[in-house]
Amino acid sequence: MSKLHVGYVRKAIEDRFVDLVDKSDLVHTPPETADQKLLSRGLAALAVQIEHPCSDRVAALRVFDGEDDQGLDAIAVEVDVNQSRICLVQAKWSDGNKGKFTEADVHKMFHGLDLMLERHYSKFNRRFQPFVNDIDRAYDTGVPKITMVLALMREAPLSDGVRDLINMKLEKVNDVDDDFVEVKVLTLRDFHRAILGDVSAPKIDARVQLDGFVQESLPYKAMYGTMTVPDLADLYEEHGRGLFARNIRNALDLTDVNIKIRNTLLEEPEHFWYFSNGITMLCESIKTIGRALPGKVGNFQLSGVSVVNGAQTVSAIHRAFARNPSTAQDGRVMVRLISLENCPPGFGDQVTTTTNTQNPIEERDFKSLDPGQVQLRDDFTLLLKLVYVTKRGETVPDPAHGCSISEAAEALAATSSNAQLAAVAKRDQHASELWEDGNYQEVFGAKPNVFRVWRCVQLLRAVRTELQSLREGLVWRADSAAFYGDLLVTHIVFRRLVTHSIEAPEFDWSKELAKVPALVRDALSWVLTAIDNEYGTTSHIVAAVRNAERIERVVRAALRGLDSDSPAPGLSADYQVSQAETRAVTRGRKTNAVVTLVTAGRIQDGTVLEFRPYSKPERRDMAEWLAEDARRSLATWSNEGGRYPLQWHADDAWYSPSGLARKMRLLASGVNTSVQGTLRWFVSGEGSLDELAYAVRLEEGLEVGEEPADG
Repeated sequence: MSKLHVGYVRKAIEDRFVDLVDKSDLVHTPPETADQKLLSRGLAALAVQIEHPCSDRVAALRVFDGEDDQGLDAIAVEVDVNQSRICLVQAKWSDGNKGKFTEADVHKMFHGLDLMLERHYSKFNRRFQPFVNDIDRAYDTGVPKITMVLALMREAPLSDGVRDLINMKLEKVNDVDDDFVEVKVLTLRDFHRAILGDVSAPKIDARVQLDGFVQESLPYKAMYGTMTVPDLADLYEEHGRGLFARNIRNALDLTDVNIKIRNTLLEEPEHFWYFSNGITMLCESIKTIGRALPGKVGNFQLSGVSVVNGAQTVSAIHRAFARNPSTAQDGRVMVRLISLENCPPGFGDQVTTTTNTQNPIEERDFKSLDPGQVQLRDDFTLLLKLVYVTKRGETVPDPAHGCSISEAAEALAATSSNAQLAAVAKRDQHASELWEDGNYQEVFGAKPNVFRVWRCVQLLRAVRTELQSLREGLVWRADSAAFYGDLLVTHIVFRRLVTHSIEAPEFDWSKELAKVPALVRDALSWVLTAIDNEYGTTSHIVAAVRNAERIERVVRAALRGLDSDSPAPGLSADYQVSQAETRAVTRGRKTNAVVTLVTAGRIQDGTVLEFRPYSKPERRDMAEWLAEDARRSLATWSNEGGRYPLQWHADDAWYSPSGLARKMRLLASGVNTSVQGTLRWFVSGEGSLDELAYAVRLEEGLEVGEEPADG
C-alpha cells in the first residue's frame, strides 16, 4: 500500500474524529505537533471502533491519550456475564507509513497494564477516570479478557527485538492462563479496510485444496472436503480478518471454545478433524483447477470468499500454527464451500445466520443430568424448601431462595481440602475445567450432601460480602487481593471453622458464619503478606489465586500466620484510604503541603491540576458527576493564593485542595466528609500534591513528622 492509502485514512480521521477527541491539553502545543497528536488520537479511536463497534462520538470519548496515559491511549470495556472484555489501545501515527513502536513503548504499555490490574487508577489522567467504574464492573463478573491493541500507521512488521519483548511480557502476565492478555497489531491495511467498510473491502480471491472432496450440485453448487492446518493458517495470514467480512460474530480469539480448539491442535492434532465442527465458506463463484475426481484431491479457485461459520476455528488454527508449526501441521479440518452463483437473493445471509445460531453444548450441561445433581435438586426442595437450578436457561433464584449448580460448584471448590480446586474455579471463566470428570467428582463427591452444599454457598456469600465491605476502604494491591482472592480467602476461612458436622441437619451453622467477618479480615492480611513475601510486591495478585502451585504456597503461609500467636499484619498505609489520609496529614511537622509547595515555587502559576477520585466509594459517587462537566475535574494553581491556591474551573472561586475536594464530594453525592485533597489533586506527568510536597521536603532535608491539614 502507498502514501495514497495513508491519505485516505488521514482524511477519514480528520472528518470523523478530530473535532470529537479531547484536545484541551494541546492549546499551547505547536500546530504541527498538535496535528500529529490529533491524528494519533484519531487512529486510537478508529482502532477502538474496529475492536468494539460503536459510533464515532463514543470512540472519540474512549481516547485518553496525553500526560499520565501510562503508555496507553484508549480503552473500551464490555461487561458480560460470561466474560467481560477490556481493550487497551496504543496508537502511533506516521504520515510516511512508518509508525514506530519501540521496546521503550512496550515497557510503558505493560507498565500501564500492571497499574490497571493492581487498581492503581489514580496514576491515570482525568480522561481515563470515567472508565474506572466500568472496569470494576468488568472485574465483578470475573477476570476479564484483556486485549492490547497496537494501532500502527505502518506496513512493516515489528522488529524482532520488539516482538521478543512483547512475548516475554505476555509470558509473565499470562503465567497462569495463556489467554488472559493478548496483543494484536493493526496496520495500514486494517485501517484502510475499516474506513472503506466491509461492503467496499477488496474482494478476496483464493486458491484452496480439498482432500477427499465431494461435490453437491442440487439445488445449489457446493464442495466439501478436508483442508490441512498449514493451508488454512496461510489463508488467514494472507487475508486476516477480511476473511470474516460476512461473519456475524465480532469477537474472535476471546472465547473458551477458541482456547480448546487451539489446545487440541497443540496437544492432539491427529484428533482435530474428529473434534471440530468444521468451517463454512461462502463464495461468489467456485472454479475447478485442472482435473478433479470426487473422493480425491481437488484444487479450486474461489472468488469473493468469506468464512461465515468457523471464524474462531480459523483464528485458533492460525495462532496454534504460529506457536508450534511442527505439531499443529498434522491437523486437518472439514471445510464446506458454498457457491452463490445461482442462489436466490438473501440465501447467503440465511446460511450465515443459521450456521451461527446453534447453541454450543458445555460440559456442565452433561453434569446437570448426573443422578447426584438430580438428587441435590430434590433435596433442596424437600429438605431445605429452596430452589436448586441445574440447567442453563432456567431462572436462577434470588439468594434467599436458593442457588444454581454453578454457584454450588464454585463454593465447593473453594471449600475443598484441595486448594488447587479454588485456583481451577478462579481461572476458568466458564468453569468447563471444573466440570471435567476428575475435578467434578472431587468437588461434588459421589453423593453430594445438600446441607454441605448449601452451607458452603452461604459461606462463600458471607466471605464475599465482607470482602466487598473491606474494599470500600482499600486501594491498589489490597483491593486486588480482596477482589481476586475471594475463593482463596473462603478456602482459608473454611479451614478455620468447625466443620466436622457440616453435613448434619441439626448442625448450628449460623454460629460458624458469625466468625466470618473477623476471620476474613485476618485472612486477607495474611494472604497479601504471603503473596508479597513469596512473590514480591510487584507480582500480579491474579497469578497467585489462579495458579495451582502458587495458591498452595500462599495458603500454607497464610495458615501458618493464622495459627501463630502473632496478630494479623497490618496493611500498608498505601493500601488503606484512611491510613493514607492520615499519613498525608502528618507529613512534615512545621509546614503543610501547600506551604511547602508555594515556598519552594515547585508549581508554576497557571498550572492546571486534575482531580482524580482516590477511593472506590468516591469513584462510585463522583464519576458520573465529574463526566457531566469537564471543568469540574480542573483547577488552576496560584502561588499567590495562600491557603487557597486552587481556582476551580467550575465556578472560578478559590479553594484549598481539601476544601475543594470536600465540596465536590458533597455536590456530587451529598456526602459531607473530610478528605485530604493533596492525595486527589495532580500535576499531570508529575504526581499528586502530596507526592510533590514530600519530594520537596526530602530534597531539602526537612524532618518528616506531623503536619496540620491544608484546610
